[in-house]
Amino acid sequence: MSALGQPFIILDTVDSTNNYAMGQVHAQLTKHGTVYFALEQTAGKGQRTKSWKSETGQNIILSMVINPGKLKPHQTFFLSAAVAVACREFFVKYVGDDAFIKWPNDLYWCDRKAGGILIENLIRGSDWAYAIAGIGINVNQTQFPEEIKYGVSLKQITGRSFNCQMLAKELCAIVDRWFELLQKGQWQLVLNTYREQLYKRGKQVRFKSNSRVFEAEVLDVTEEGKLRVRAGEAEEEFGIGEIEFILQPS
Repeated sequence: MSALGQPFIILDTVDSTNNYAMGQVHAQLTKHGTVYFALEQTAGKGQRTKSWKSETGQNIILSMVINPGKLKPHQTFFLSAAVAVACREFFVKYVGDDAFIKWPNDLYWCDRKAGGILIENLIRGSDWAYAIAGIGINVNQTQFPEEIKYGVSLKQITGRSFNCQMLAKELCAIVDRWFELLQKGQWQLVLNTYREQLYKRGKQVRFKSNSRVFEAEVLDVTEEGKLRVRAGEAEEEFGIGEIEFILQPS
């Protein structure tokens, strides 16, 4: 299979890179490895129907077309974990070790959001045909809308401006390396690395689940991608959409 990032296609403007990439898949006009990088995204998508907003030309906005290869449909979280670990590795190169993966797949620096990942899967029968891995990372943007007032960018942290396209290609190479580990059956290494880099791991956090608000210690994440926490003496597991962090960044 081609390496992720080959070819690297630049789009001036698009509603959503994930929508565009999935459309290309359905039309059989793309292949594994293709990355669509957008200068402007007018209707970017985040987790749980949230939007992803970005200043034109100031950030990494891309979607990768991935053939899961040896991965099976029940292993979707392994791919999500690999992409998250890769994004964190990329970010750490520029900002040091204060970068973490906030479950399920946000990139955090200290207590501020630096990026997000949205993976959408195409399942045909029992076959996992394709995954579209959308990645947004704040690079040169220094002001954020009210709904993401706790956002942070590489420029804010480092005081430097960056070439977003060059950084995106660098990121693709890192994701490709972690994806290859999955293809070699080293999913446990990927999962353990994800757990080690988990935001607030071992710390008490305030959570909300439906109408319940409670404090619990973040433990780790299961192979199915569920967040495991300890509230008092009881351990509980929550799937995506079943629980949310209540954070007050400093």
